[in-house]
This record gives sequence, structure tokens and C-alpha cells, in this order.
Amino acid sequence: MTNLDPHPDEQVCVAGPAADVELVEPRDVPLGGLRAMTVRRTLPSRARSLVGPFCFADHYGPDDVAATGGMDVPPHPHTGLQTVTWLFEGSVLHRDALGSEQVVVPGQLNLMTAGRGICHSEEATPALFPEQRVLHGVQLWTVLPESARHGERAFDHVADVPTFTVDGALVRVFMGALGPVASPARTYSPLVAAQVDVPAGARVVLPVDPTFEHGVLVDTGVLRFEGHDVARSWLAYAPPGRGVLVLEAGDAPVRAVLMGGAPFDEPVLMWWNFVGRTHDEVVEARAQWQAAIAGDTTGLGRFGEVHGYAGPPLPAPELPHVRLRPRER
Repeated sequence: MTNLDPHPDEQVCVAGPAADVELVEPRDVPLGGLRAMTVRRTLPSRARSLVGPFCFADHYGPDDVAATGGMDVPPHPHTGLQTVTWLFEGSVLHRDALGSEQVVVPGQLNLMTAGRGICHSEEATPALFPEQRVLHGVQLWTVLPESARHGERAFDHVADVPTFTVDGALVRVFMGALGPVASPARTYSPLVAAQVDVPAGARVVLPVDPTFEHGVLVDTGVLRFEGHDVARSWLAYAPPGRGVLVLEAGDAPVRAVLMGGAPFDEPVLMWWNFVGRTHDEVVEARAQWQAAIAGDTTGLGRFGEVHGYAGPPLPAPELPHVRLRPRER
């Protein structure tokens, strides 16, 4: 998924210290067009910009695609990150510069590694899926560490996500390792991402890596997390040091997404769809994407092009008239 804001803010991402659970309120972001599908964004935010290497979290739906037109995101670029698509309802078609063309459905993972540069499109429209009525899921980004961010682009589709149960809850691990299972999805730093379905009235004691910081994004129900009530679409953050996380559901079942990892100790500068380290990197990436749109061989060599999408690529917004400055944590 892309950031369609025509005036994106610089996001200087730092893990930052935290002593106890933090609650991050979502903000509504229209995903393009007059009938825009609205997403609820918790990362990055003023309260928190990173959870482990996770630097972006959008929660959307259940969205009536007949009313909004669904998701129709033209070809757009990424650098220095992985895009993570995880659905609860509906289908999304992914196309990218590698020639990948993959529909993802609930319980499966689409994972794209940008490396130095890639472009892709995402579609979930009534024209493409005429039987689809609802679109509902999350889109996450992870920051690539220095050792991988200049590497080759890649795409992975995991159709069979490993699962386990604990205290009556079903846990689907789509990235990293948790409990007795590990996802086959490629990762570049220590992390975990999982869907956790907690039955009504259940108290779940979930063993986790105590060196990780964790975030829990609530999709349905009201979650009590480590003694704090967390409403739908809010993100609860817990710093490292816990060997277990306690998740409790009230009268209604809870569905949530767990994300986490070792605190990311590199400076990270996010602007639009680019993740880098310096102002000059972002300026160069933007210029080369604009060149790729115009058919320039150097730009195309970095980002490639998407074939099969019925429309032009998405131009980059204008850069702000200030120098983008990353900061150390």
C-alpha cells in the first residue's frame, strides 16, 4: 500500500524509551479519491514511530467496496523496506516489477522486499473481484537494516501460515517465530508478526521473546492487554523485558495483530514511500522514480515497471523546502 498524502511529513523513526504499556490512538487517512477507502494509521505517529523494525501500520475495513470503490493503488515505488499484506476478509491483487502477479486472501501472506528499489500496484475493486463485498485487513511495513537495504528486491507469497493454540486462542504466525512455530517468510532482523484470536471470556498468557518490544493492534472486540483496555484500531505497546504477554477478552471475542522485534537501533528517515537514512538518499530516490515514470533507463533500472495495471504510475509528491534530517535515538 502507498502513502497517497500529497504533502507527506518527514518521519524520523526512533524506538525511544518506554517504562510501561503505551496506547497509541489511530488517525483516519483517506486512501485516495473522492470515494476514498479510509484507513486507520497508528504507525508512524507522534506517540510512537517504531515497534521493533515495524515502521508503518494501517488498519482498514470492514470496507463496503460497492460504496468506496475498494482499493485501487497505481504503481508506486518503495525503498529500504518490506511491505506486509495480511487480510481478514476479501482479496487483493498484487503486481510488481519482478513480474509477480499474486492474489492474497485471508490466512495467506504477501511479502514484498524493496531492497534498493521496486514498484508495485495493489487492487481490490468490484471490477476485478465482482463477488467481493468487503475488504478488511492490515498493511504493515518493516525497515530493512543496513545489511539488506541496498540489496535485491524480492517477493514471497506464503499460502500455508503456521498456527498453534494457547489458552484457547488460535495464533497464526505469518512472520518470524512464536511459541512452537516459525513462518517461512523471509526476514532480515529479529521480529514477529501474528494474528491472535482470543475467545470471549478467555485469558491468554502468550510466551514471547523478552528481548523484543511488542505492539498489539486490535481489529475486533475490546482487548485487555497487560491490564490496559485497548479499543478497536488502537495499538498497545509494551517495551522489552516481558517473557509473557497477557491478553484478555470480555463478553465478545477479540481478534488482534501482534507485531514486535528487537528495538531497531539505526536512524531511519521515512518520507512518502521511501525509507532511507539521509535527505540526499530520499532526494535521489524521488528523482529516479520520476525518471522511471518518464521512461529513463537509469530510473527503470532502479525501480522497474509494473505490467498489467490499467493506468499510469503514481507520481511522487514535491519535496518540502527544508532539509530532511534523521536523528539518532
